[in-house]
Amino acid sequence: MNTVSTASPVIAFIGGGNMASAIIGGLIGQGQSADRIVVVEPFEAARDALRTNFGITAHADAAAAASALEGAGIVVWAVKPQTFKEAAQAVAPHTAQALHLSVAAGIPTDSIAQWLGTGRIVRAMPNTPALVGKGMTGLFACAQVDAAGKSAIEQVVATTGQFVWVDQEAHLDAVTALSGSGPAYVFLFLEAMTQAGVDMGLTAEQSYRLGVATFQGASELAARSTESADVLRQRVTSKGGTTHAAITHMQAQQVPEHFVAAMRAAETRAKELAAEFGR
Repeated sequence: MNTVSTASPVIAFIGGGNMASAIIGGLIGQGQSADRIVVVEPFEAARDALRTNFGITAHADAAAAASALEGAGIVVWAVKPQTFKEAAQAVAPHTAQALHLSVAAGIPTDSIAQWLGTGRIVRAMPNTPALVGKGMTGLFACAQVDAAGKSAIEQVVATTGQFVWVDQEAHLDAVTALSGSGPAYVFLFLEAMTQAGVDMGLTAEQSYRLGVATFQGASELAARSTESADVLRQRVTSKGGTTHAAITHMQAQQVPEHFVAAMRAAETRAKELAAEFGR
């Protein structure tokens, strides 16, 4: 994993919620000095938590952070989609020199470029395992972002886990549906597995531990294997056995088809967010 130099330019965060905290924690863990990080966060409790947890500087608004923003090499946009435009209008006068990284869901780069007055924008779709350094982030760079800019973004994002570049911005909607929303699918299955365990006589704690460990182990096995998920599934599905009984039941209930349809619904909602908040 790349290590962030303590001599790095200031990295500014607009918004100081969970995703910003995950990135900040990763940056500091990889060597970024806390005095080279600044956050604009309107909520006092969140500012206090950032100062306490990371020893960074946090301001209530862009005006208070103006001098720090003007020296920022990278600005990370970690705001809610519905507040992005207003925040951008306040910040833009101070960040003409910066490379911008947006982790806001659904807001397209053409809208961000219009609001900020620059095309040096990378749009990202992270997910919540970034909070424990196991995230997966999809990245798309505008044409004005050069190789050095992409490398700088990679150093930031790699502190929270893995990343993958896509060459079409529209593909970020698919990333959103697959990995951005994906942790919730895993948690839903964990809920169901826990309930099934309880129904079969185990305690909730036993069932949950079994489910979590199974997801962890299966994911690690898939990550290390050169075989497809289909082949891996078949290797543990002996005809007439217990796994076969479960899999054939799910197939009969069209669980895979419903699962694909659910992710297409997430993709559609990502497009709707862009239309709703990106203008």
